Amino acid sequence: MLIDNHNRVINYVRLAVTDRCNLRCNYCMPESGIAFARRSDLLSIPEMQRLCTVLAELGVDKIRITGGEPFVRKGVMKLFGHLSELDSLREISVTSNATLIGPHIGEMQRMGIKCVNISLDAIQPETFAKITRRDEFDKVYGNLMKLIASGIEVRINCVVLGEQNISEIYPMMEFQEKYPVRVRFLEEMPFNGGSRDFKGLEWNHKKILGHIRERYPDFEKVPAPMTATSVNYRIPGHAGSFGIIPAFSRTFCGSCNRLRITATGDLITCLYGKPVANIREPLRQGASTLEMRGILEEILGQRSKDGFEAQERFGPVTGSSMTSIGG
Repeated sequence: MLIDNHNRVINYVRLAVTDRCNLRCNYCMPESGIAFARRSDLLSIPEMQRLCTVLAELGVDKIRITGGEPFVRKGVMKLFGHLSELDSLREISVTSNATLIGPHIGEMQRMGIKCVNISLDAIQPETFAKITRRDEFDKVYGNLMKLIASGIEVRINCVVLGEQNISEIYPMMEFQEKYPVRVRFLEEMPFNGGSRDFKGLEWNHKKILGHIRERYPDFEKVPAPMTATSVNYRIPGHAGSFGIIPAFSRTFCGSCNRLRITATGDLITCLYGKPVANIREPLRQGASTLEMRGILEEILGQRSKDGFEAQERFGPVTGSSMTSIGG
Protein backbone atom coordinates (compact mmCIF):
# COMPACT_ATOMS: atom_id res chain seq x y z
CA MET A 1 0.00 0.00 0.00
CA LEU A 2 1.24 3.47 -0.92
CA ILE A 3 0.56 6.24 1.62
CA ASP A 4 1.62 9.88 1.29
CA ASN A 5 2.91 12.24 3.98
CA HIS A 6 -0.66 13.39 4.70
CA ASN A 7 -1.79 9.83 5.43
CA ARG A 8 -3.72 9.51 2.16
CA VAL A 9 -3.78 6.10 0.51
CA ILE A 10 -2.70 6.33 -3.15
CA ASN A 11 -4.60 3.64 -5.02
CA TYR A 12 -5.37 5.42 -8.31
CA VAL A 13 -2.89 6.08 -11.13
CA ARG A 14 -3.46 8.05 -14.31
CA LEU A 15 -0.98 6.77 -16.88
CA ALA A 16 -0.45 8.73 -20.10
CA VAL A 17 0.57 6.60 -23.07
CA THR A 18 1.35 9.54 -25.37
CA ASP A 19 1.59 13.32 -25.37
CA ARG A 20 0.21 13.51 -28.92
CA CYS A 21 -3.34 14.33 -29.89
CA ASN A 22 -5.15 14.49 -33.23
CA LEU A 23 -7.32 17.43 -32.10
CA ARG A 24 -6.09 20.93 -31.23
CA CYS A 25 -8.50 22.14 -28.55
CA ASN A 26 -7.75 25.82 -28.07
CA TYR A 27 -7.79 25.71 -24.26
CA CYS A 28 -5.32 22.81 -24.17
CA MET A 29 -2.61 23.28 -26.79
CA PRO A 30 -1.46 25.55 -29.62
CA GLU A 31 -2.52 24.72 -33.17
CA SER A 32 1.07 24.19 -34.33
CA GLY A 33 4.69 24.39 -33.24
CA ILE A 34 4.33 21.85 -30.44
CA ALA A 35 7.46 20.12 -29.15
CA PHE A 36 6.28 16.54 -28.66
CA ALA A 37 8.46 14.03 -26.83
CA ARG A 38 10.94 11.99 -28.85
CA ARG A 39 9.89 8.40 -29.46
CA SER A 40 12.96 7.14 -27.60
CA ASP A 41 11.91 9.10 -24.51
CA LEU A 42 8.47 7.50 -24.34
CA LEU A 43 7.87 4.51 -22.13
CA SER A 44 7.48 1.47 -24.35
CA ILE A 45 4.36 -0.67 -24.08
CA PRO A 46 6.32 -3.48 -22.33
CA GLU A 47 7.73 -0.90 -19.89
CA MET A 48 4.22 0.33 -19.16
CA GLN A 49 3.04 -3.24 -18.66
CA ARG A 50 5.84 -3.83 -16.16
CA LEU A 51 5.07 -0.54 -14.42
CA CYS A 52 1.38 -1.38 -14.08
CA THR A 53 2.21 -4.80 -12.66
CA VAL A 54 4.40 -3.18 -10.02
CA LEU A 55 1.75 -0.59 -9.21
CA ALA A 56 -0.87 -3.31 -8.76
CA GLU A 57 1.49 -5.18 -6.45
CA LEU A 58 1.83 -1.98 -4.40
CA GLY A 59 -1.90 -1.61 -3.85
CA VAL A 60 -3.03 0.46 -6.83
CA ASP A 61 -6.44 -0.91 -7.82
CA LYS A 62 -7.55 1.71 -10.36
CA ILE A 63 -5.63 2.68 -13.49
CA ARG A 64 -6.86 5.20 -16.03
CA ILE A 65 -5.13 5.39 -19.41
CA THR A 66 -4.83 8.95 -20.69
CA GLY A 67 -2.85 11.04 -23.17
CA GLY A 68 -2.81 13.16 -25.29
CA GLU A 69 -5.21 10.93 -27.13
CA PRO A 70 -4.50 7.32 -26.05
CA PHE A 71 -5.64 5.71 -29.28
CA VAL A 72 -3.00 7.45 -31.40
CA ARG A 73 -0.45 5.26 -29.59
CA LYS A 74 0.29 2.02 -31.40
CA GLY A 75 -0.01 -1.01 -29.14
CA VAL A 76 -2.30 0.61 -26.59
CA MET A 77 -4.72 -2.33 -26.83
CA LYS A 78 -1.89 -4.66 -25.78
CA LEU A 79 -1.57 -2.55 -22.64
CA PHE A 80 -5.30 -2.83 -21.99
CA GLY A 81 -5.04 -6.58 -22.45
CA HIS A 82 -2.29 -6.74 -19.86
CA LEU A 83 -4.27 -4.64 -17.41
CA SER A 84 -7.27 -6.92 -17.81
CA GLU A 85 -5.12 -9.82 -16.59
CA LEU A 86 -4.14 -8.10 -13.34
CA ASP A 87 -6.64 -9.57 -10.90
CA SER A 88 -6.05 -6.96 -8.21
CA LEU A 89 -7.20 -4.09 -10.42
CA ARG A 90 -10.72 -3.05 -9.48
CA GLU A 91 -11.17 -0.62 -12.35
CA ILE A 92 -9.56 -0.05 -15.74
CA SER A 93 -10.68 3.06 -17.58
CA VAL A 94 -9.63 5.45 -20.31
CA THR A 95 -10.02 9.11 -21.21
CA SER A 96 -10.39 9.73 -24.95
CA ASN A 97 -11.62 12.31 -27.43
CA ALA A 98 -13.57 9.47 -29.14
CA THR A 99 -12.20 10.09 -32.64
CA LEU A 100 -10.37 6.75 -32.90
CA ILE A 101 -12.02 4.55 -30.28
CA GLY A 102 -14.72 3.07 -32.51
CA PRO A 103 -12.92 -0.05 -33.83
CA HIS A 104 -11.81 -1.01 -30.31
CA ILE A 105 -15.13 -0.86 -28.44
CA GLY A 106 -15.98 -4.56 -28.80
CA GLU A 107 -12.53 -5.65 -27.62
CA MET A 108 -12.71 -3.23 -24.71
CA GLN A 109 -16.00 -4.82 -23.66
CA ARG A 110 -14.43 -8.28 -23.70
CA MET A 111 -11.49 -7.02 -21.65
CA GLY A 112 -13.77 -5.65 -18.97
CA ILE A 113 -13.00 -1.95 -19.39
CA LYS A 114 -15.36 -0.36 -16.88
CA CYS A 115 -15.54 3.25 -17.89
CA VAL A 116 -14.71 5.61 -20.73
CA ASN A 117 -14.43 9.35 -20.19
CA ILE A 118 -15.08 11.28 -23.37
CA SER A 119 -13.63 14.78 -23.58
CA LEU A 120 -16.40 16.64 -25.39
CA ASP A 121 -16.81 20.37 -24.91
CA ALA A 122 -19.64 20.85 -27.39
CA ILE A 123 -22.54 18.73 -28.58
CA GLN A 124 -23.24 21.08 -31.49
CA PRO A 125 -20.98 20.65 -34.56
CA GLU A 126 -20.20 24.33 -35.12
CA THR A 127 -19.02 24.93 -31.57
CA PHE A 128 -17.11 21.64 -31.58
CA ALA A 129 -15.18 22.68 -34.71
CA LYS A 130 -14.29 26.09 -33.26
CA ILE A 131 -12.95 24.63 -30.01
CA THR A 132 -11.12 21.61 -31.45
CA ARG A 133 -9.97 23.30 -34.68
CA ARG A 134 -10.95 20.06 -36.43
CA ASP A 135 -14.01 18.81 -38.33
CA GLU A 136 -14.45 15.51 -36.49
CA PHE A 137 -17.82 15.91 -34.79
CA ASP A 138 -19.72 13.29 -36.78
CA LYS A 139 -17.09 10.65 -36.04
CA VAL A 140 -17.01 11.55 -32.34
CA TYR A 141 -20.79 11.53 -32.02
CA GLY A 142 -21.05 8.19 -33.82
CA ASN A 143 -18.47 6.59 -31.52
CA LEU A 144 -20.16 8.11 -28.49
CA MET A 145 -23.43 6.43 -29.47
CA LYS A 146 -21.61 3.12 -30.04
CA LEU A 147 -20.13 3.34 -26.56
CA ILE A 148 -23.53 4.02 -25.02
CA ALA A 149 -24.99 1.03 -26.88
CA SER A 150 -22.12 -1.19 -25.68
CA GLY A 151 -23.09 -0.82 -22.03
CA ILE A 152 -19.69 0.58 -21.00
CA GLU A 153 -20.16 3.41 -18.52
CA VAL A 154 -19.79 6.71 -20.37
CA ARG A 155 -18.83 9.99 -18.76
CA ILE A 156 -18.67 13.15 -20.82
CA ASN A 157 -16.18 15.73 -19.61
CA CYS A 158 -17.15 19.23 -20.75
CA VAL A 159 -14.81 22.10 -19.87
CA VAL A 160 -16.84 25.29 -19.41
CA LEU A 161 -15.06 27.94 -21.46
CA GLY A 162 -16.65 31.28 -20.78
CA GLU A 163 -17.82 32.85 -24.03
CA GLN A 164 -16.98 29.80 -26.14
CA ASN A 165 -19.46 27.13 -25.05
CA ILE A 166 -21.92 28.36 -22.43
CA SER A 167 -24.60 27.73 -25.05
CA GLU A 168 -23.64 24.04 -24.87
CA ILE A 169 -24.57 23.52 -21.22
CA TYR A 170 -28.29 23.06 -21.77
CA PRO A 171 -27.87 20.80 -24.84
CA MET A 172 -25.50 18.67 -22.74
CA MET A 173 -28.16 18.50 -20.05
CA GLU A 174 -30.71 17.44 -22.65
CA PHE A 175 -28.34 14.71 -23.79
CA GLN A 176 -28.05 13.22 -20.30
CA GLU A 177 -31.81 13.49 -19.95
CA LYS A 178 -32.19 11.18 -22.94
CA TYR A 179 -29.18 8.86 -22.59
CA PRO A 180 -27.62 6.98 -19.62
CA VAL A 181 -24.43 9.03 -19.43
CA ARG A 182 -22.89 11.22 -16.76
CA VAL A 183 -22.10 14.69 -18.05
CA ARG A 184 -19.47 16.42 -15.92
CA PHE A 185 -18.89 20.15 -16.29
CA LEU A 186 -15.33 21.17 -15.43
CA GLU A 187 -13.98 24.52 -14.41
CA GLU A 188 -11.39 25.72 -16.88
CA MET A 189 -7.77 25.19 -15.82
CA PRO A 190 -4.61 27.10 -16.80
CA PHE A 191 -2.97 24.12 -18.56
CA ASN A 192 -3.19 25.40 -22.11
CA GLY A 193 0.38 25.00 -23.31
CA GLY A 194 0.63 28.73 -23.88
CA SER A 195 -2.13 28.66 -26.49
CA ARG A 196 -3.91 31.65 -24.93
CA ASP A 197 -3.93 33.86 -21.86
CA PHE A 198 -5.56 32.55 -18.71
CA LYS A 199 -6.50 35.57 -16.64
CA GLY A 200 -8.63 33.85 -14.06
CA LEU A 201 -11.78 31.80 -13.76
CA GLU A 202 -15.02 33.33 -14.96
CA TRP A 203 -17.28 30.28 -14.61
CA ASN A 204 -16.58 28.55 -11.32
CA HIS A 205 -18.47 25.53 -10.00
CA LYS A 206 -21.05 27.67 -8.20
CA LYS A 207 -21.84 29.71 -11.30
CA ILE A 208 -22.12 26.60 -13.45
CA LEU A 209 -24.54 24.98 -11.00
CA GLY A 210 -26.54 28.19 -10.74
CA HIS A 211 -26.88 28.32 -14.52
CA ILE A 212 -28.14 24.74 -14.61
CA ARG A 213 -30.57 25.46 -11.78
CA GLU A 214 -32.24 28.19 -13.82
CA ARG A 215 -33.62 25.58 -16.22
CA TYR A 216 -33.44 22.46 -14.04
CA PRO A 217 -34.35 23.53 -10.49
CA ASP A 218 -35.31 20.08 -9.21
CA PHE A 219 -32.13 18.03 -8.89
CA GLU A 220 -30.82 15.97 -6.02
CA LYS A 221 -27.27 15.37 -4.89
CA VAL A 222 -25.92 11.86 -5.40
CA PRO A 223 -23.62 10.37 -2.71
CA ALA A 224 -20.04 9.95 -3.90
CA PRO A 225 -16.82 8.48 -2.46
CA MET A 226 -14.73 10.85 -0.39
CA THR A 227 -12.01 10.71 -3.07
CA ALA A 228 -14.33 11.79 -5.90
CA THR A 229 -13.44 14.93 -7.83
CA SER A 230 -16.99 15.42 -9.11
CA VAL A 231 -20.01 16.61 -7.13
CA ASN A 232 -22.82 14.62 -8.74
CA TYR A 233 -26.51 15.26 -9.20
CA ARG A 234 -29.52 13.48 -10.63
CA ILE A 235 -32.82 14.80 -11.95
CA PRO A 236 -35.88 12.55 -11.50
CA GLY A 237 -36.92 11.00 -14.79
CA HIS A 238 -33.59 11.59 -16.55
CA ALA A 239 -31.76 8.60 -18.00
CA GLY A 240 -28.38 9.98 -17.00
CA SER A 241 -26.92 12.34 -14.43
CA PHE A 242 -24.63 15.34 -14.24
CA GLY A 243 -21.78 16.53 -12.10
CA ILE A 244 -19.46 19.47 -11.63
CA ILE A 245 -15.70 19.24 -11.14
CA PRO A 246 -14.17 22.26 -9.35
CA ALA A 247 -10.84 21.69 -11.08
CA PHE A 248 -9.54 25.23 -10.58
CA SER A 249 -11.20 25.84 -7.20
CA ARG A 250 -9.65 22.55 -5.99
CA THR A 251 -12.18 21.78 -3.29
CA PHE A 252 -11.40 18.04 -3.49
CA CYS A 253 -7.64 18.19 -2.84
CA GLY A 254 -7.81 17.07 0.79
CA SER A 255 -8.80 13.52 -0.14
CA CYS A 256 -6.68 13.13 -3.29
CA ASN A 257 -5.72 9.51 -3.93
CA ARG A 258 -4.13 10.01 -7.37
CA LEU A 259 -0.69 9.82 -8.91
CA ARG A 260 0.02 10.87 -12.50
CA ILE A 261 2.66 9.29 -14.70
CA THR A 262 3.43 10.93 -18.02
CA ALA A 263 4.24 9.16 -21.27
CA THR A 264 7.94 9.81 -20.66
CA GLY A 265 7.83 8.43 -17.12
CA ASP A 266 7.64 11.65 -15.11
CA LEU A 267 5.89 11.27 -11.75
CA ILE A 268 3.48 14.07 -10.88
CA THR A 269 1.95 14.00 -7.41
CA CYS A 270 -0.29 17.03 -7.96
CA LEU A 271 -1.86 18.45 -11.10
CA TYR A 272 -0.79 21.94 -10.03
CA GLY A 273 2.79 20.88 -9.33
CA LYS A 274 5.70 19.81 -11.51
CA PRO A 275 7.31 16.40 -12.12
CA VAL A 276 9.18 15.30 -9.01
CA ALA A 277 10.99 12.22 -10.35
CA ASN A 278 11.23 10.01 -13.43
CA ILE A 279 10.60 6.28 -13.50
CA ARG A 280 11.82 5.57 -17.05
CA GLU A 281 15.48 4.82 -16.37
CA PRO A 282 14.84 2.63 -13.30
CA LEU A 283 12.38 0.63 -15.42
CA ARG A 284 14.91 0.26 -18.25
CA GLN A 285 17.56 -0.81 -15.79
CA GLY A 286 15.31 -3.56 -14.43
CA ALA A 287 14.45 -2.08 -11.04
CA SER A 288 12.79 -4.55 -8.70
CA THR A 289 9.35 -4.02 -7.17
CA LEU A 290 11.09 -3.14 -3.89
CA GLU A 291 13.28 -0.53 -5.61
CA MET A 292 10.29 0.94 -7.41
CA ARG A 293 8.41 1.09 -4.15
CA GLY A 294 11.30 3.03 -2.64
CA ILE A 295 11.15 5.63 -5.43
CA LEU A 296 7.39 6.05 -5.07
CA GLU A 297 7.48 6.23 -1.28
CA GLU A 298 10.18 8.90 -1.41
CA ILE A 299 8.21 11.20 -3.69
CA LEU A 300 4.91 10.59 -1.88
CA GLY A 301 6.64 11.45 1.38
CA GLN A 302 7.15 15.00 0.07
CA ARG A 303 3.73 15.55 -1.45
CA SER A 304 2.00 18.92 -1.30
CA LYS A 305 -1.13 19.05 0.83
CA ASP A 306 -3.23 20.51 -1.98
CA GLY A 307 -3.06 22.23 -5.35
CA PHE A 308 -2.59 25.66 -3.82
CA GLU A 309 0.46 24.57 -1.85
CA ALA A 310 1.83 22.83 -4.93
CA GLN A 311 1.39 25.92 -7.07
CA GLU A 312 3.09 28.07 -4.44
CA ARG A 313 5.92 25.55 -4.18
CA PHE A 314 6.52 24.93 -7.89
CA GLY A 315 5.52 28.26 -9.39
CA PRO A 316 3.20 29.11 -12.30
CA VAL A 317 1.85 26.20 -14.34
CA THR A 318 0.28 28.15 -17.19
CA GLY A 319 2.95 27.08 -19.67
CA SER A 320 2.10 23.42 -19.26
CA SER A 321 -0.35 21.55 -21.45
CA MET A 322 -2.72 18.78 -20.46
CA THR A 323 -1.16 16.69 -23.23
CA SER A 324 2.19 16.75 -21.45
CA ILE A 325 0.79 16.45 -17.93
CA GLY A 326 -1.28 13.40 -18.75
CA GLY A 327 -4.89 14.56 -18.41
